Amino acid sequence: MLRRGKTKTLLESSIESALLAVEVYNKPRALFRVENYITLMIMAWTRLFHAHFNHTIGDKYYYKEGTRYIRVDGEKKAWELKTCINKYNQLDFAVKDNLEFFIGLRNKIEHRHVEKDEIGNIIFGECQSLLYNYENTLMELFGEKYALNESLAFSLQFSSFRTEEQRQSNRKLLSKEVNELKKYIEDYRNSLDEEIFNSQEFSIKLIQVLKISNTDRNDLSVEFVKWDSLSDEDRASYEHLVTIVKDKVVRKEVINPGRLKPSDVVEQVNNRVTIDFKQYDHTCLYSIFSVRPNSNSETDEFETNTSYCHYDEVHGDYVYQDTWVEFIVQLIAMGKMDRETWKLLYRDGGTVDILSYE
Repeated sequence: MLRRGKTKTLLESSIESALLAVEVYNKPRALFRVENYITLMIMAWTRLFHAHFNHTIGDKYYYKEGTRYIRVDGEKKAWELKTCINKYNQLDFAVKDNLEFFIGLRNKIEHRHVEKDEIGNIIFGECQSLLYNYENTLMELFGEKYALNESLAFSLQFSSFRTEEQRQSNRKLLSKEVNELKKYIEDYRNSLDEEIFNSQEFSIKLIQVLKISNTDRNDLSVEFVKWDSLSDEDRASYEHLVTIVKDKVVRKEVINPGRLKPSDVVEQVNNRVTIDFKQYDHTCLYSIFSVRPNSNSETDEFETNTSYCHYDEVHGDYVYQDTWVEFIVQLIAMGKMDRETWKLLYRDGGTVDILSYE
């Protein structure tokens, strides 16, 4: 164990930051959970490296100009995390890429006034790896006695059934500023080679399987299965239920995969219904069901029902999902609404709750 001194103080501060990050992340009503988690974990990593440097090279982890230390408000300016990573220079590539991903994301989040917690839905895997990598590095630098696993618990998850509030919350992801954050995330992921992208050190891939019963009542309720260690027979058993892990993920960088233009929607609907479906009918339907804003509306272009439609900022138009075609076909084929009704609603500026027709 470390003796009392600056190294131990820095290390304890680092561990406290990591534990607080997890505590904040696991509080469902905490404001800016993900933003605070990222900030606290970057602090934890930075102080971990400072503790290591203080232990190995002494109190010398500060920026210099020539032979003099740079000072801010009278205090020596310590190395930031990116500098610490480069000075340490012993991290695996995937661990380093995970850290640099969060350094860039933290900088972007700090300068945007958006509902930042929504980003957490996209980067859960990277967040989990950030924590696992921290504990592994902590143990490598200072020994297993500092492991955090006895201090941490799994975060409880609510039902998978989605409410309308959750649907509305997900639509916020397409606001302009959040869309820019999404682009940063997608661009960063696409810049990685397949080995790093698929590694657990960059992004944890967890599978949650409900257990029907336990053979031993003392068993844990949660089990982790390492795919690489399974026998061929066991793998086949898992794949019989669902493909839970792929040995290789094939990613293709394409633009608007599977998206349909308005004319494509009209054509596909006409191929499957008996009425002569026109573009005007399509305009009526997306308007009354609030699938996207009208062309003369002052509503944000990104305020779409993302189950059916997305706004393409690059081309300045809307693209539709196959699910929108299915919805229209079922609406007509099952007689849920006729043409005169949707035309009348459109002329009167009326709207209808799409959930009642899904």
